[in-house]
Amino acid sequence: MMLPAEFEKKMKDLLGTDGYQDYLNCFDNPRHYGLRVNTAKISVEDFLKIAPWPLQPIPWISNGFYYDGEHCQPAKHPYYFAGLYYLQEPSAMTPANRLPITPGDKVLDVCAAPGGKATELGAKLQGKGVLVANDLSNSRAKGLLKNIELMGTGNVLVLSEEPGKLIRYFPEYFDKILIDAPCSGEGMFRKDRKMIRAWEEHGPEFFSKIQRSIITQAAQMLKPGGMLLYSTCTFSPEENEQTIEYLLREYPEFELCEIAGYDGFSQGIPSAVEPSDERLLQTVRIFPHLMDGEGHFLALLKKCGPDTPGAEEGTAAEYPPAGRKNSLPDELTEFLTLISREFASERMDIRADKVYYMPEDLPLLNGVRFLRTGLLLGELKKKRFEPSQALAMNLKKNEYKKCIDLPVSDGRVIKYLKGETLDVSDLAAPTEKGWYLFCVDGYPLGFGKLAGQTLKNKYLPGWRWQSS
Repeated sequence: MMLPAEFEKKMKDLLGTDGYQDYLNCFDNPRHYGLRVNTAKISVEDFLKIAPWPLQPIPWISNGFYYDGEHCQPAKHPYYFAGLYYLQEPSAMTPANRLPITPGDKVLDVCAAPGGKATELGAKLQGKGVLVANDLSNSRAKGLLKNIELMGTGNVLVLSEEPGKLIRYFPEYFDKILIDAPCSGEGMFRKDRKMIRAWEEHGPEFFSKIQRSIITQAAQMLKPGGMLLYSTCTFSPEENEQTIEYLLREYPEFELCEIAGYDGFSQGIPSAVEPSDERLLQTVRIFPHLMDGEGHFLALLKKCGPDTPGAEEGTAAEYPPAGRKNSLPDELTEFLTLISREFASERMDIRADKVYYMPEDLPLLNGVRFLRTGLLLGELKKKRFEPSQALAMNLKKNEYKKCIDLPVSDGRVIKYLKGETLDVSDLAAPTEKGWYLFCVDGYPLGFGKLAGQTLKNKYLPGWRWQSS
């Protein structure tokens, strides 16, 4: 394994001679493949009853499991398309796992693409509060949106903005913030050898400036009493302990908090800053030669001070305006009778014939670049309403009156995912024409429209099963 000489020297200083040799030896070991159960849709216990492959628990992640990536293809299984799990490197599961989320929180994921951490934050919210998932890259944010909708998160805003621009919209607004910062990627060298060339082009010094900007911007959007988790997938002290020390100097109201431990975790390095700061022992380092995962760094911080509602300090008005009632089109009202869940009319937002269900207690957001605002319910088309893929993934089977539910062994499940029209003449249940929620083993995949004994496929074209 050819590593840059400058990187080798830094790692020897960081780990010592013996530790560095152990680190080098881990490059001979295979990478680890991880799967995180989406608890917004299924419990860990229920998923293990139906899991199609052998799984081994990731000991520090309650809903995380190792799988054999050489012989299993979980991304080519209907349960993946049902959003029952997310494929994620085991160490990368740690930040969202260790940020304490309470249902109803207002949560920001600052650098959210491709969505591995945002989807776990959304699951922990249990449909309450709001998740704001932002990524500066518009192209990456599109992938983020797909993963969020696939996992069934509806109380969400997906943005593509500079974090600094968001401060004037969200001053001291969020209860919890996660920053999985762009970094030099040293912890991923074993997983992806291309990261080495990227490191040579843009190393720690380049990224540390970006990280300091992002973390201080995020600090201004966190409520007093709120918590912020900062993470990277790199080893560089400049990007890790020194970034945290910079925040503590600039915003002394922040204090480091202890992170729930695991035997393989290593403490942060107080001597990485001058003068040495013992508070940094509360940060966590993950090394691939000490744990079954790639390299990571985490720091959990609390913003001290009176726990006052931050939104009142910011924009003068909230969306939707208090007391507003919307008059909904008849075709939308008629469709909603098929859903047992209550939808408040004042949270409906109809724009260009698309219908969105907005999270509660949002500030006014005119001028923000969105990819999605709330849950896209569907589209109004010539006196009819067509439900969206996002709504199908957000629903539970027992919330919708008309369902077609097939076992995973039925060949029509794959045909549905490929976008084919289905013959359902052998099924007793579907007799009334109209929109049906198509499920596999009780978990929704999408909508179809029944006419006679045929189900017209409405699965989103961009999501369809691609033959190998």
